[in-house]
Amino acid sequence: MAKQKLVVLTGAGISAESGLRTFRDSDGLWEGHRIEDVATPRAWRRDPAMVLDFYNMRRRDVLAAKPNAAHESLAALQQYYDVYIVTQNIDDLHERAGSQHVMHLHGEILKMRSERNAMQLYPIAGDITLGQKAADGGQYRPHVVWFEEPVPMIEQAIPIMYEADVFVLVGTSLAVYPAAGLVDYVRDGVPKYVIDKRIPAVSRYNNVIPIEMPATEGMQYLLKLPAFCVEA
Repeated sequence: MAKQKLVVLTGAGISAESGLRTFRDSDGLWEGHRIEDVATPRAWRRDPAMVLDFYNMRRRDVLAAKPNAAHESLAALQQYYDVYIVTQNIDDLHERAGSQHVMHLHGEILKMRSERNAMQLYPIAGDITLGQKAADGGQYRPHVVWFEEPVPMIEQAIPIMYEADVFVLVGTSLAVYPAAGLVDYVRDGVPKYVIDKRIPAVSRYNNVIPIEMPATEGMQYLLKLPAFCVEA
């Protein structure tokens, strides 16, 4: 018997419990920086060294972090479901927890690319330095989708949402588009479990089961529900 397809959309809330903060934690500042200064194409053009330094620190933070119980619970669900994770996060904590099918909507901090070519990616575990250039002569930059840039993976994520037999939302405020709009493509009859410390605006959707808890607690609660009844 084929496994049901479990589609999961995750956001910053799941990684926050591993110590990775986001700009929404502190009045619009991300680690003390305005988004406009470190996470836009304009910032890159104006001061690439500052942007590189900022993301070099984020990369170090990710490498020092460890997957938490919520990441591990999602990986454990692969025993029971055909699990596909679509994440807004740029860290690799889902992969390190053991999840096999992970799509990163907003890029990956452990990859870099030429500023001239978004398609050719290279692994990077250390720092990217100003003057470090790709073969095409372009400066290397983090493989991260900045604000004001298109989100190329969104078109690939839409059919995954539509194919869900079960949908779980973990740790996202549904405030960042176009990622937030992906929930619109989950079919009406599909059960939609929403896990967050503060449940986002989901009243327009059918079959929503809110779980107003942090990601780690919420995932443990989810696994004990009669509809799941699995051990993770």
